[in-house]
Amino acid sequence: MFEIESPNKKIIKIPSNIAEDNQYFTLNEVNKIKDYYDKYGYVVIRGIVSKEKCQMAVTSWNSSVKTYKGFIYRQTTANPEKNVFDQSGHVLNPVLNLQDLNSNKFNDLKNAALDIFIDKNVITACKSLIGDIPKLVQSMYFEGNPATWAHQDSYYLDSEKIGSMTAAWFALEDIHPAAGRFYVYPLSHKIDVEKNGGNFDIAFNHDRYKKLVIDIINNHNLECRVPFLAAGDVLFWNAKTIHGSLITVDESRSRSSLTAHYIPESHNFLQFQSRIKKLKLKKYNGINIHCPKDQERLVNKLTLFFESRFPLPFQLVKKFGVKLVTFK
Repeated sequence: MFEIESPNKKIIKIPSNIAEDNQYFTLNEVNKIKDYYDKYGYVVIRGIVSKEKCQMAVTSWNSSVKTYKGFIYRQTTANPEKNVFDQSGHVLNPVLNLQDLNSNKFNDLKNAALDIFIDKNVITACKSLIGDIPKLVQSMYFEGNPATWAHQDSYYLDSEKIGSMTAAWFALEDIHPAAGRFYVYPLSHKIDVEKNGGNFDIAFNHDRYKKLVIDIINNHNLECRVPFLAAGDVLFWNAKTIHGSLITVDESRSRSSLTAHYIPESHNFLQFQSRIKKLKLKKYNGINIHCPKDQERLVNKLTLFFESRFPLPFQLVKKFGVKLVTFK
């Protein structure tokens, strides 16, 4: 077992390899998967994406994003940024919404990611967890690890029926315990956290929300679980489950991975727990995928151009826009 600090500053032991981790399933255990997910708010399914697909995503990332000098929308800030590298050359600022990438520049990566997001095994698992055909509303690619604070996805995005969204973390390589692994807090999906707005709005009081989540972890004495994930393994979690990524203690280790968020096909998309947002959908092999800033469209290309060159006005407008939406 490997010792590391948890988000609430406790030293915990996490599995170094698959032999030390027994809380997982395979795709043929459909009923057990659903029961475990409903009870604990997450589930790990082994080997549902082929290692070939995982390697294709990593290879196309290395040949496109890592060598790209321009601006791409990033997960942590939702702003266009250039690559930020750690000392080992891993990209620290994850890419947001790979389905939006410009096909002229990132076609192989875009297709490799979509091939994983709508893989038949992944769709089968999603259907069993949410009881409907899934539609993808957000995605990300991580290589380096900026460390993600403990949070519930529902604070940022969800189905109109709170807690109906599921998310998936796809390991594209065997994730070393020192690389900043994904963690979850089982049973936390049964806890209602303060809504996004007022004193806990994302625009001006995001840090207050982050502290609240840590207080909830401590007050409920929640257990931090950090599963071992090998290439092709997927961790699914509920929109209300508290989760994030641990600190990286060995920067030489990457954590190449994809994340996708799915809501039921029959549901509307809820943003900031405050408004129903109309989705900009494209169909890929029968699955609807939200493309909010599709770089195939001229208007979005122009927006990226001006937003990357005049960031402060755009960020200020977005901040006050979010405050207005979440005002209560």
